[in-house]
Amino acid sequence: MSTAPVEDDALNQTITEARELRDEFQRFLHEYEFGMREIETKISILRDEFAHHHSYNPIEHVKSRLKTPDSIVEKVARRGIEPDFDSIREHITDIAGVRVTCSFVADVYRLFDLLTAQDDITVRIVKDYIARPKANGYRSLHAILEVPVFLSSGPIMVPVEVQFRTIAMDFWASLEHKIHYKFQGQVPAHLVDSLTAAADAATELDERMEQLHREAHSTTLTALPKPPIEV
Repeated sequence: MSTAPVEDDALNQTITEARELRDEFQRFLHEYEFGMREIETKISILRDEFAHHHSYNPIEHVKSRLKTPDSIVEKVARRGIEPDFDSIREHITDIAGVRVTCSFVADVYRLFDLLTAQDDITVRIVKDYIARPKANGYRSLHAILEVPVFLSSGPIMVPVEVQFRTIAMDFWASLEHKIHYKFQGQVPAHLVDSLTAAADAATELDERMEQLHREAHSTTLTALPKPPIEV
């Protein structure tokens, strides 16, 4: 008696389940992609307004990224998170990310204030690595912001990680990432020391350049905004 029909049925069932899982993962990632687009739009509007209606634009450039399925799976395994979409939504908040690069530290806080003052933005987490840099010298303002996304099934709140940096901070962070990738996290001590010294130099450069900018525009610039309170 042939078992081929039974084997075909089992194979078809496996293919169907795999396709359903793929489709569910795509829907899951689309939520974060749409949330990222909402944040991008808000920042784009602010940038265009400054470009057309103010004498100075604090936004240099904006980059966005969405974690890949492989990256999400690796983080789930590394952190011991239950491999289901509800757990991932609860515990992983940086699936969608937007990085805003500004000229000066004052611009970082100004953009943060303008973005988070919008009525539909909810501030979930703030980590100010500018006021309190990491041990290796890393500086940036990180915020997990929730934004509503209106789907055909109704509105959902989507978390998006937004990083605000100066040009000097971004350059240093990019170099530090490349070095850690090259040495797979085992960076020689002398390079670690050099990176820390470079972070200090970048901080000094930020301060000196901002002071020059303020002296050149002393009649139009206000005092440096206060750092946000971390939550």
